Amino acid sequence: MAAFDRDSFDSFDPWDPSFVADPYPGYAELRERGRVHYHEPTDQWLVPHHADVSALLRDRRLGRTYTHRYTHEDFGRTPPPPEHEPFRTLNDHGMLDLEPPDHTRIRRLVSKAFTPRTVERLKPYVRSLADELVGRLVEAGGGDLLTDLAEPLPVAVIAEMLGIPESDRAPLRPWSAEICGMYELNPSEETATRAVRASLEFSEYLRALIAARREKPGDDLVSGLIAAHDEDDDRLTEQEMVSTCALLLNAGHEATVNATVNGWWALFRNPAQLAALRADHSLVPTAVEELMRYDTPLQLFERWVLDEIEIDGTAIPRGAEVAMLFGSANHDPAVFTAPDRLDLTRRDNPHISFSAGTHYCIGAPLARIELSASVTALLEHAPALRLAAEPERKPNFVIRGLKGLAVEV
Repeated sequence: MAAFDRDSFDSFDPWDPSFVADPYPGYAELRERGRVHYHEPTDQWLVPHHADVSALLRDRRLGRTYTHRYTHEDFGRTPPPPEHEPFRTLNDHGMLDLEPPDHTRIRRLVSKAFTPRTVERLKPYVRSLADELVGRLVEAGGGDLLTDLAEPLPVAVIAEMLGIPESDRAPLRPWSAEICGMYELNPSEETATRAVRASLEFSEYLRALIAARREKPGDDLVSGLIAAHDEDDDRLTEQEMVSTCALLLNAGHEATVNATVNGWWALFRNPAQLAALRADHSLVPTAVEELMRYDTPLQLFERWVLDEIEIDGTAIPRGAEVAMLFGSANHDPAVFTAPDRLDLTRRDNPHISFSAGTHYCIGAPLARIELSASVTALLEHAPALRLAAEPERKPNFVIRGLKGLAVEV
């Protein structure tokens, strides 16, 4: 069995600021040491290779939840503390943490809002908003790329889709940040308390919004979900509607926000690549994919083992938790030539930043449009954009981002 020895443990420490700052050398050591490693501090099996991660994301013997098949006791797991219930209720009824048939039913209804035609129709709005935000940044002579562009763009887009009035949007990002704190490894009780409070406030707001749209439907996703709730044979429960809206708001901007600042920080550290992009804007589509791969916004994705699996001769029993290391998979030299080199012309780029299989990110096409729009707007309106101060990383490991990115134009 692939044990986690002392040297190997040193190569993966998600609470060490130096590891969080640059986990990729540690991932390389993990890949060299084997295909699977047991990590006692988190009670997880770490999977660092692209081929294994890609296969496991499609393996129905693993699931985002186990409660559709087992009780906590049958699965050998302790039930969540009762005081976490508001967070669990909100989180566990969203399609990201459900398995078929519930996942299939909800995803089918939500996917009607994410058809290629619908997403394509958003392009002019997204581009106009990106131009407006970058215009303000240029007028001010610079600012924080995180708060001035990376956050407001995707938040506004998903809020617009859901029909959330502009006057109500200020708490959306803070609520999301508090809730997403629970996705880190071994979150503290303080983190849980904040997530519970945000879950209660967010749920209360969404229930009021649903009630208002039921009285006066609009041309938005919430109204569409209500129609599905009221008319469709595979209708959503009200809790599923609330959880779905929360998930779309959280997942609908979290990756885009972090991909934007991670991406520009990578460009500033690779001036030759940035110069090539400035000289040839047709590189934007491949650049977006490469930036998503190079510094992956979601570093780790967890699955429960519903039926025993085997990786490289190591049996992983039912009830275990597998941690698929997206950041490591995206730097696997077996798949990517010179993976630690930023190459904006990279064509063969099967990164898994948007996951794969049943839980492939439903909003991936929209995220690509948002990232392309913001990169293009900055290239066109701020061609001399430069770093104003060395950024500081957030202490989070799973959701990888910066506290800010100060720039000048």
